[in-house]
Amino acid sequence: MIKYLQRLGKSLMLPVAALPVAGILMGIGYWIDPQAWGSGNIIAAFCLKAGGALIDNMALLFAIGVAVGMAKDKEGTSALAGLVSFLVFTTVLSTASVTAYYKALGLDPTTVPVAFAKISTQFIGIISGLIGGHTYNAFKDTRLPKWLAFFSGRRSVAIMTALITLVCCIPLFFIWPAVYNALVNFGQAIIGLRGVGAGIYAFFNRLLIPVGLHHALNSVFWFDIAGISDIARFWGSGAKVLPLSEVMINTLGGGQVSATGIYMTGFFPIMMFGLPAAALAFVVTAKPEKRKMVIGLCASAALCSFFTGVTEPLEFAFMFLAPVLYLVHALLTGIFVALCAYLPVRAGFQFSAGFVDWVLSFNAPGAKNGLLLLLIGVVAFVVYFVVFTVLIKTLNLKTPGREDNTEAEEADDSHVNKDYQHMAQEIFSALGGRENIVSIDNCITRLRLELVDDNLVDEKRIRNLHVSGLLKPGKNALQVIIGPDVQFVADALHKIAGM
Repeated sequence: MIKYLQRLGKSLMLPVAALPVAGILMGIGYWIDPQAWGSGNIIAAFCLKAGGALIDNMALLFAIGVAVGMAKDKEGTSALAGLVSFLVFTTVLSTASVTAYYKALGLDPTTVPVAFAKISTQFIGIISGLIGGHTYNAFKDTRLPKWLAFFSGRRSVAIMTALITLVCCIPLFFIWPAVYNALVNFGQAIIGLRGVGAGIYAFFNRLLIPVGLHHALNSVFWFDIAGISDIARFWGSGAKVLPLSEVMINTLGGGQVSATGIYMTGFFPIMMFGLPAAALAFVVTAKPEKRKMVIGLCASAALCSFFTGVTEPLEFAFMFLAPVLYLVHALLTGIFVALCAYLPVRAGFQFSAGFVDWVLSFNAPGAKNGLLLLLIGVVAFVVYFVVFTVLIKTLNLKTPGREDNTEAEEADDSHVNKDYQHMAQEIFSALGGRENIVSIDNCITRLRLELVDDNLVDEKRIRNLHVSGLLKPGKNALQVIIGPDVQFVADALHKIAGM
């Protein structure tokens, strides 16, 4: 199970890599125009729309990325399958579709559960990707009778994906509203616990990120489902005020402070300091040969978390690779949110708990001692860095840069000829020319070749290119272990071979 989750985690790296820049663009846009969100400034509008194009469609990115990652040969048909599955899920279980079902069954369409308005989540995206990837693996080599031959092989994948997804929609039709409503009821049940309840909420908020159901829980505390409307009351926008807004919490210093903002304040130290510290821990504990790659991923994701409060690029980078560590992250988030509830400090957000909203919240009606969050943030940074570093090393967790080298990823590519065109030409000639090549493919580090006759291969000529090794997994099959640069060699070889 752990290996499967790690494989899923690796599959998420492709779409996750696109998210940091999107979050930063949205943060810049919101900073330029915090009130109108682009309506008052053309530059802000462009930034917000450009960033939102990816952030708002994160589920779709996951559907495609996971499908490609889970496919055995990373072929593009798997991406199409992931997209097909996602479109079937989000169309068949959309509010409009479910309303039509209710009418057809003679049921009251006004009783359609609100959960179906939240069907386009990261959870559905990941499930779609898994269905697409596994369906591709199972049906890509399907052979049908001659009169159906057109739909053989890869052409059958999209069809089977749609059918399998349709079957999966049936149980989800009943399960999804139940899960959604359970989360809302749970949120309403912990309201009376005040600061402790805020910590419990924050803990489950993080736990639900992988399945995208944190929005259901957020709606209880941030908006008006249970009369709390923490965001609106913090900014003084005239939201309905219920007794909770008047509740005073006894602080750790013996004084009292309003309950307003307790469901937002504690997220600032985590997003601005805690998660960037976790990113630093990933860099420090990464394998030396992978450290540059980890720095590239973590630096942009950490900046995104600090500046805008968009944490998914970092969280999805390790939640499946090291689920134990993600559980610890959720616990630490709960602790800091509860702690901030009992301290005389309040800050709020309209976008997310990043630097931009922290600065903009200073003059909000519900704000109190916003600068104190810097000190709390320093504590969060130290705690996260120490805890993450110790756990990663002690438990040998497979965080970014520490994954198992299952395909000779440890190969030293420092001697690899960086002239990819030259390397590809040499390999092409050593393989015996175009007539001896059946197919060209690559994985993370290997060039995978299918040949007509492997006896025609000049292995010595290939080894002279300083490749890390040659493998023969089967008759007329050859693998050339090149390293992380293999994609460029494969692309050049494709062009030379005209394939």
